[in-house]
Amino acid sequence: MSLLGALNSSVSGLSAQSTSFSNISENVANAQTVGYKEVNTSFVDYLTTSKNQVNEPGAVVARPDYTNNVQGTVNQTTSPLNMAIAGQGFFAVSQALSTANSVTTFSPQQYYTRAGDFQVNASGYLVNSAGMYLNGWQVNQTTGVANQNALSPIQVSQNAFNPVATSSVQLSANLPATPATGTATAASPISSQINVYDALGNQQTLNLSWVQNSQNNWTVSINAPALTPSTLGTAQVTFGSASGNPVPAGTIGQISNTTGVLSTTGYAAGQPAALSFSANFGSGAQNISLNLGTYGLTNGVTQYAGSTYNLAGLTQNGVPPGSFSSVTAQTDGSIVVNYNNGESRTIAQVPVTTFAAPDQLQSQNGQAYTATPLSGTPTADPVGSNGAGTLVTSAVEQSNVDIAAEFSQLIVAQQAYSANAKMITAADQLLQTTINMKQ
Repeated sequence: MSLLGALNSSVSGLSAQSTSFSNISENVANAQTVGYKEVNTSFVDYLTTSKNQVNEPGAVVARPDYTNNVQGTVNQTTSPLNMAIAGQGFFAVSQALSTANSVTTFSPQQYYTRAGDFQVNASGYLVNSAGMYLNGWQVNQTTGVANQNALSPIQVSQNAFNPVATSSVQLSANLPATPATGTATAASPISSQINVYDALGNQQTLNLSWVQNSQNNWTVSINAPALTPSTLGTAQVTFGSASGNPVPAGTIGQISNTTGVLSTTGYAAGQPAALSFSANFGSGAQNISLNLGTYGLTNGVTQYAGSTYNLAGLTQNGVPPGSFSSVTAQTDGSIVVNYNNGESRTIAQVPVTTFAAPDQLQSQNGQAYTATPLSGTPTADPVGSNGAGTLVTSAVEQSNVDIAAEFSQLIVAQQAYSANAKMITAADQLLQTTINMKQ
């Protein structure tokens, strides 16, 4: 019985070492596979009989030892959509079932991966080299808030960026308390020019002109050369005097005597000092607010010592139409579409999914995994929160296989396999000797 037990033990040893060799071979083959996690081998002893007086030979079984939570080297790439997770977690991905009439349907099974070499495919989806579709939280384009209650494949639209009509103009400048001779007059006003956009995205020009009526009192006029009449209106702007009433010296204290289409709400402490007007550039009435700062504060137009006009800033919130330019991934997980008009739009946010026991995930094709009862429930969190790893953009995580270590294990497995084979040969010879005893 002991000889047969020894034979059985050695046969199980051959089988176990064969499994180890297979795992080593798979690891070496995937040494350069993006996001691949090596599979080591654990050996488990199974007993037949083991007492203080008797020990019958048992068997050994090889079990896979997964290393899903061991990170590989992060290498930089040139792709703005490549992402690597530094720390714990996985990308949530989907598998496509079919594509018909430019509509892709996906498997309801949720997959997870560390392979972040994503690119945009022909349908606009972000797909890695294994063909897995990146999932994310879709961002509401009105509120700019991501819907963290649902994951879905991220699809990039190459639609044009719609123009935005200008509704606000912001002026920050200092008018000279004592203008140079011949300036700040009706014949030679202090002027600023700004380009605004109408509802169709056409660029229009507005001229702002300042004339000093007396110290602390100015007339501002707004002119649109493309319109007839070109002058939209005027208003008087009064600055605070040395007495500090009702506002500190040099700050706007009153806007009054508006003409044309200009209007103002008048003085209110701490409220915006603004002029409102309407202009029709051919696409309907367009309401615009000229913000000159805040009554009594220095955050807009002021009048302080000097003889020259100092323009600090003149901005507007209109946007011309734009064509799709590129799409990039940000370190916070935002997927951002860029346009040639200088604008950008966040369309989705990529979360990082973590597990209580990531080594218990079930391996699938394409460096992907599925959840199991032993892995725990997947938890999707914003990048870098609640234990989730951070993102490195324009980078991918390489395989965590150590070639030198694999070859060391290969030598051990080879020697162990040969030793078990030798044991089988020896057991066979002993059995043959036992049989020959009957002769």
